[in-house]
Amino acid sequence: MNKDVLQAKKDSVKEISDNLKNSSTVAIVSYQGLTVAEFTELRRTLAAKKATMGVYKNTLVARALKDNKISGLDKYLAGPNAFVFSKEISVGPAVLYRFSRYHEKLVLKAAFVEGTVVDEKGFVEVAKLPSKEVLLSLFCRVLNEPVASFARAVKSVADSKAVPVEAPIAPAAAPAAN
Repeated sequence: MNKDVLQAKKDSVKEISDNLKNSSTVAIVSYQGLTVAEFTELRRTLAAKKATMGVYKNTLVARALKDNKISGLDKYLAGPNAFVFSKEISVGPAVLYRFSRYHEKLVLKAAFVEGTVVDEKGFVEVAKLPSKEVLLSLFCRVLNEPVASFARAVKSVADSKAVPVEAPIAPAAAPAAN
């Protein structure tokens, strides 16, 4: 085998391994039948959400999975596949799920989510999880609610027992100087 080809394959395996190590979620989808415009739109949408998509030979992905001691995805490595890597658990799957609802040619196969292999049904469940920002805002709201309720109760008591304020007394007129 040509040294350049061998080196290119090693570089691809290293790139895939680095993506696997730096991602919480790796999604596998079949893109067969998508037009170039649709595929480009999907890439742009994923890039806007800080997820990356790559198309690699299945044998190179299998080697990278083996190098990273990841098993269970081998049965999904058939046919033309695209691999989506995202740091947040639900970002990549959510974009893919929304896109697949309008583009039937994109087939959701499986995902590797924080050490667990999920099939298409699990893929959809992961896609429906709220994002990290939404979860943090819900958490802050839960923490803030008891304090806000207490403040409303204190204000309500204060308003009900408010003492009417009388009109201020006007100062006496100063005697006129002659």
